Amino acid sequence: MSLPSFALEGKVAVITGAKRGIGKAIALAFAEAGASVAVCSRAVDDGQLEAVADEVRQRGQRCLAIQADVSQKADVDTMVQKVIEAFGAIDILVNNAAVSISAPLMDTEEGDWDGIMNVDLKGYFLCSQAAGKWMMGRKRGTIINISSRLGLKAAPFMGAYGVAKAGELMLTRVLAVELAKDNIRVNAIAPGIVRTEGSASAWSKPETLKRFASAIPLGRIAVPEDIVGAALFLASDASSYITGHTIVVDGGVQA
Repeated sequence: MSLPSFALEGKVAVITGAKRGIGKAIALAFAEAGASVAVCSRAVDDGQLEAVADEVRQRGQRCLAIQADVSQKADVDTMVQKVIEAFGAIDILVNNAAVSISAPLMDTEEGDWDGIMNVDLKGYFLCSQAAGKWMMGRKRGTIINISSRLGLKAAPFMGAYGVAKAGELMLTRVLAVELAKDNIRVNAIAPGIVRTEGSASAWSKPETLKRFASAIPLGRIAVPEDIVGAALFLASDASSYITGHTIVVDGGVQA
């Protein structure tokens, strides 16, 4: 019996929201595992995205930095086309780009609601559709949706974000069923709170950090690298018979 492989040699991965945080950590890990990587972000480039691309190249892998707004179909189609032109394939898609606000649902403005749904849910759909259609032609591929524990459990002041993240989990399950015949696996990762720039307001104050950590069985909030193992597992042949599943990475809170 041979052990399952976590290697990604010869694979091409596209990662959205890869300028920092979880997306960046996954991009670097996939490069370490042997994949060529396209890192994508919607923000006007301030050098951070290209810096991530340089870090990937320093690990001996090819990398393409692409500015794309995943809520816009034209941007998504162009992103996929650029990857195909540069690398000739897409084997792995990691949907990670996301935005959020903190507000009760009763106080959430329509524009804020639409902004979250357009990026966090519609964006995952558009990227999965564009990359998935290309994968269907090759009869293989893997899609990983970075969701959240808040898609599984309601939390005050995070309603719009939680609804979008719950939608991502159902999107994962529906796509897994629809694309299985084409040998395309679709899974999700649901992290708890992660120490990223985007969540700094929740952990930057010592007293707040202590309160969050005390509610986590493992006694600390996650760092982006804590999400990497689950992503590498789902991207590799080690999970070749797993689809439609959500891996919760929250230090035991959901237990």
